[in-house]
Order: sequence, then structure tokens, then C-alpha cells
Amino acid sequence: GGAGGGGGGGGGGGGGGGGGKSTDDVVAEISGEILGKLPSNFDMEVAARRYPVVYSESMNTVLRQELQRFNKLTSKIRSSLLELGKALKGLVVMSADLESIASAMFVNQVPESWAKVSYPSLKPLSAYVTELLERLEFFSTWLEEGNPVCYPMPHFFFVQAFMTGALQNYARKYTLPIDTVEFDFHFFWEAPTAKPEDGVHTSGLFVEGARMGDEKVQLEESQPKVLFSPMTYVQLLPVQSDKLSTYPHYECPVYRTTARRGTLSTTGHSTNFVMFMRLPTDQPSSHWIARGVALINSLAT
Repeated sequence: GGAGGGGGGGGGGGGGGGGGKSTDDVVAEISGEILGKLPSNFDMEVAARRYPVVYSESMNTVLRQELQRFNKLTSKIRSSLLELGKALKGLVVMSADLESIASAMFVNQVPESWAKVSYPSLKPLSAYVTELLERLEFFSTWLEEGNPVCYPMPHFFFVQAFMTGALQNYARKYTLPIDTVEFDFHFFWEAPTAKPEDGVHTSGLFVEGARMGDEKVQLEESQPKVLFSPMTYVQLLPVQSDKLSTYPHYECPVYRTTARRGTLSTTGHSTNFVMFMRLPTDQPSSHWIARGVALINSLAT
């Protein structure tokens, strides 16, 4: 890739000869497309005004932390692409970092320097950008229009904070110690139209290695050749630990991506691990464990 960097100045002329596009042309085009679609950063002053830190609504803090993380990511992408544009025109030196960004973009991969400040993703660059724009759109709507009826779990940078926020709201509302409440789960296919009395509606997960039934909302065998199927809506409903509902279930792990590995965090779980959900089933757990059944936030395609 080194030679491509040196020839940046002449690259533009080569394209006119009717031949294929040069590496530089391709990278400049992709870069222009991303910059054209990337919205400006979230206004943190507006966020602080509309969503102040208040005792009764932990989601305000969750929202502001999310906006900060997205701002950091989009700033990184924007500044590196603007810098890369200058280097491709020969206005600044093509540094090793810019060179590696260009190389990654050329093969449709997310550049390493972006991945460092990003949520985990196994997607190729084009799908990654599409997903990023969806996430930014969701948080922009939340910022403008208030807390949503339903929260797509995959959209969060740090979904654990969101879940803690939901538990905390419940604990404070009923003056309970936070360590005495945990989630019950309601599973349903019909899109919710109003916020629940307690807890939160969530969506957006995929079931790996099985599916949720249409008639009876419980774990069923996958359709032939279908590895991932859409999960139902899930209400995360906080209850006191001794009041958890009991039903035949499989303790299903929820992961951020399909890479189940990940470094161990202080909880002893992989950093890719989110939580366990108790999915209804009429089969013994061993049946689903053997199939490696899991819930996934973000697929690799």
C-alpha cells in the first residue's frame, strides 16, 4: 500500500484515461459519501438542558452518556476523513495512520483507529456506516422528542447502563434497595404503542440457533438453513427478586456481537456478554445449550 500513498498527487489524472479507478479515487469517493451522510455532533448543552440529572429519571444520564460516546466516535471519523482528503490531494503528508485508514476503507473494513472509539462491530465498513446512521437517528429523535416507547437494545453504546437505569428508576419509584430488584421478561410480537407502567419495552435482538414461535411465544427449532431469526419485543420489567415469575425456561445469554469471545471484565463475564434472559420453552435447557442458542445485538453482516 506504500506506493499508493506516494502517488496521491497523480492519482486524479489517471482516472481520466478511461481505465479502472485508482485506489485513491475509490477511497476519496467512499470518504465523500460517509462525510456527506454523517450528521453534525449532538449539542450537549441542549441535552443538559432538556435532560437534566434528576433523581426520578435515570435515563437522562444514560442518554447524555450515549450522546457523548457517539460524539467522540463521529468526531474521530469526521476529522480523520477530512485529513485523509487533504492527504489524497497532496496538501498534507500521508501519515501511517491515514495510510492504514485508506487501506481499510479500500477493502470495506472499519479502520482500526475508529474501532478503538467505537462500540464492538463485526460488520464490513458499508454496513457499519448504515448501522451507525440508524443509531444516530434514534438518539437524535430521543433528544428532540423525548423518551421513546420502545428502545432498540442494539443501538446503545453501553447497554448495561441502560438496563441499570431501568432498574434504578423502579427502585427509586418504590423506594427499594437496587440490589433487591431484577428483571422479569414479557415477550410479544405486537409493536408497543405506549410506554409500560414500569420497566422498558425493548426490541432489535436476534435469536441464534433457534427462533421464537409465532403462536406460542416460546423457543422453537430454527427454520431450515436459518441461523439468525428476529427476536420478539421484550419488556424488561423490574420486580423484587423474591417475586420473579416462574415458568419453564432456558437461561439464554445475550451477547453484543456473534463473537462470543471478548476480554473478561470485572464481572467475570466476557465484555461481549450483556445479560441472561429467561426464554420460555417446553424443552429441557440441555436441548438449547447443545444448539448454542443465544441472543445477539448486532450481526456480522
